[in-house]
Amino acid sequence: MADWDLKKLRILRTLQELGTVTATAEALHMTPSAVSQQLTGLARALGVTLLEAHGRRVRLTDAAELVLRHAEAVFAELERADAELLGYLQGEAGQVRVGAFATAIPALVVPAVQELRRSHPGLSVAVREAEAEAAYELLAEGSVDLALSLAAHAPTPRDPKFSRVALLADPLDVALPAGHPLAAAPGLRLADLADEPWIFGSSGPWSQITTTACEHAGFVPEQAHAAADWSAIWAMVAAGMGVALVPRMARAGGIGAVGRGGDGVVLRVLSGDQPRRHVVAAARRGSEGAPGLARVLAALRRVAAAQPPGEETVQSS
Repeated sequence: MADWDLKKLRILRTLQELGTVTATAEALHMTPSAVSQQLTGLARALGVTLLEAHGRRVRLTDAAELVLRHAEAVFAELERADAELLGYLQGEAGQVRVGAFATAIPALVVPAVQELRRSHPGLSVAVREAEAEAAYELLAEGSVDLALSLAAHAPTPRDPKFSRVALLADPLDVALPAGHPLAAAPGLRLADLADEPWIFGSSGPWSQITTTACEHAGFVPEQAHAAADWSAIWAMVAAGMGVALVPRMARAGGIGAVGRGGDGVVLRVLSGDQPRRHVVAAARRGSEGAPGLARVLAALRRVAAAQPPGEETVQSS
């Protein structure tokens, strides 16, 4: 029987993910020569060729891909074993580390933590703000146990390393200056705002969400101002400098406090073509059965289900 060395298999998996021996060495705090030696030893133990030259780099052989397909199942089983052992050893106690994007923290994570403090006081939750790319890096390396992100920036459901759980379809409302001609127009649609100056980030997820929503409504938004901070966006809308899409989750998480810096904003629920962004949670595959992690997920689901519906018109003053 071949010698399936888990340490060496993890090195091979990291090489598959990062693409180069140098990057693999940096990620694992090893030297490139040590990485090469470990993979040579694994190839010898398994009796197959794992790497082949490809220009100045190396690439995985078909045999290596086969090995990793089976290794992923092994890693998932080990995660399940860890989860069961954690439940046996800690019961109601322990810590769950959550990485989440900014608006998810006040709207979803904080209420879930407050609920768990009442129902499971021995279970602690450590929260770390992180956008999708960083959150999944932290999840993969074991620095967090749960990552919250937008579905558009999450790994696919077929990714063997992660399990995904849908949490929320978050509607996007439009922020208008209080005196805007369309502020009280009945049946407002996103397409009605095609000729308006828009305010959204110059890059990143929120820029993508805004442009995609507008394109689905049949137009490309004219970006008049670029901002990613909600207080800045709110103040510019209040000053009549443009309009902006606002996730309802941001309102539930306390965006109203921004009104102190930018009063006179009307938030309108869009009719017909209501755009949404989908929020998901992800855990390392096999770990989602850990009691503490399962309790945190259940609390997040309850908070998400309780998100208030949007009123037809809401004015901040």
